[in-house]
Amino acid sequence: MLEQRDKLRAENSALVLEKDQLVYRNSELDHQVRDLDAKVRELDKKVSLYEEQLAWYRNKRYGRATEQLSASELQQIRLFDEIERSADSPLPVDSLPDEQPAAHAGGARRRPRRKPLPESLPRIERVIDIPDQDKRCACGHDLVRIGEDTSEKLDVIPPQVRVIRTVRPKYACHHCEGSGDEQRAPVRIAPAPAALIPKALATEGLLAFIATAKFCDALPLYRQEQQFARLGVEMSRRTMSAWMIAAADACRPLMEALTARMRSGPTLQIDETTVQVLREPGRANTTRSYVWVARGGQMAAPVLVYRYEPSRAARVAAEIIGDYRGYVQTDGYEGYERPCSQPGIRHVGCWAHVRRGFKDAADALGKVSSRSGAALQALGYIAKLYRAESQLSAYRAEAPERFVAERRARVEPVLGQMHQWLRDKSAQVVPRSALGKAVRFALGQWPKLIGYLEHAQLTPDTNACEQAIRPFVVGRKNWLFSGSPRGAAASAALYSLIETAKANGREPYWYLRELFEKLPHARTRADHEALLPTARPPPSPS
Repeated sequence: MLEQRDKLRAENSALVLEKDQLVYRNSELDHQVRDLDAKVRELDKKVSLYEEQLAWYRNKRYGRATEQLSASELQQIRLFDEIERSADSPLPVDSLPDEQPAAHAGGARRRPRRKPLPESLPRIERVIDIPDQDKRCACGHDLVRIGEDTSEKLDVIPPQVRVIRTVRPKYACHHCEGSGDEQRAPVRIAPAPAALIPKALATEGLLAFIATAKFCDALPLYRQEQQFARLGVEMSRRTMSAWMIAAADACRPLMEALTARMRSGPTLQIDETTVQVLREPGRANTTRSYVWVARGGQMAAPVLVYRYEPSRAARVAAEIIGDYRGYVQTDGYEGYERPCSQPGIRHVGCWAHVRRGFKDAADALGKVSSRSGAALQALGYIAKLYRAESQLSAYRAEAPERFVAERRARVEPVLGQMHQWLRDKSAQVVPRSALGKAVRFALGQWPKLIGYLEHAQLTPDTNACEQAIRPFVVGRKNWLFSGSPRGAAASAALYSLIETAKANGREPYWYLRELFEKLPHARTRADHEALLPTARPPPSPS
């Protein structure tokens, strides 16, 4: 019996040990399952992020270039509007515009009507009459003119190159050979007319034509060289480039006055874009440089100043701001933080860059999941900000105080709702996802984003400054690079004059022609300020 009992005890101990081993093994397997589940969730997140990135790149490569919302996206935003209609929102939520071509009551598209040609254009009248024998009736009486049928068509004369020959007669005395009037020169001649570039082959009109073609119409100098060759004139791009640099050097006093005028307004917008410049000291030709653009001045007379710099450092932004005090509106680039933290400067953000982040998230999420609704909801909030801006735009210049008050009353409730929505959403989205990045960026910029409510001249975004960059970007696609730092600086100066002239309603060619003709006679700062493109109404071309 004792042996049997000991045997049973041994068997029981073995079973207990085996049970403990199985429990331990089961615990290990549970840990492994939990680890694998965590890895699967992490991989799912990575796959989701990669799908978002792939959808985003495909949309950028093959999708629409516009940032406007599609019809389906507009319909989804209207769903959010329906929810807010039931909540007592102080901002009236009307439907978004359809952005479709106008149609009359019958539903068919209205046929466009031709606009009349400008009355300021010269006209050459051509009369096409019937023969004299057809002006007599069969009854024997002459026909009487009872009216006429007129039509107008546009014609164009290609540029005509001409030579301005300046003759300055010389005078001398053959009797005394000048000894009778020793106080004056023996040979007398009228002084040479003042010129923007002395001894240059080009007149001020030709300089204005070349500058307008390159910096306004994005026509590179090598194409202009070909144009002049077709007109029978041999003019190298090297010569034209030297003329543009010399013209910009002559405009330096004007640029100083233009920069001071830029800093005279209550608001200042700054942005930058890349440019490739050759022969920069100590740098490879493939190194990236920058053109900075600042838009300031008064609302009725905006000023645009371009500036070439090899760097994107905060130092450049600080030099552009200088002694300016007021509102400085920029995008989210961190290089603006330190210069805009100076006393007397209120740093304002850009809603267009926030909107761009949510639009990218909607484009990516819409291809891979149903989560795009959150991005579209953010776009719906932003659409209301711009809708209020559009509805109140008439008061901006006429009644700025009323504009600021009305805008605050309409927009602040929407901003409050959106801020709360962003904080709630930040705890729900994956930080590295497109939506997570957009939410994090908006929250980080929030104190700057609401700053545009403080002044009537401020807008929700820096689009006006970005639009000033666009002509430079279009030109850059054609001429690709600047040949030297001096050439890049000259281009920036001429862009400043041309774009400021355009912003003030002046035709660039006629403005530059007038400027180049009068600039050699300018002596004082007042003379230079009188030649600024903001100085007076545009002249009528003759």
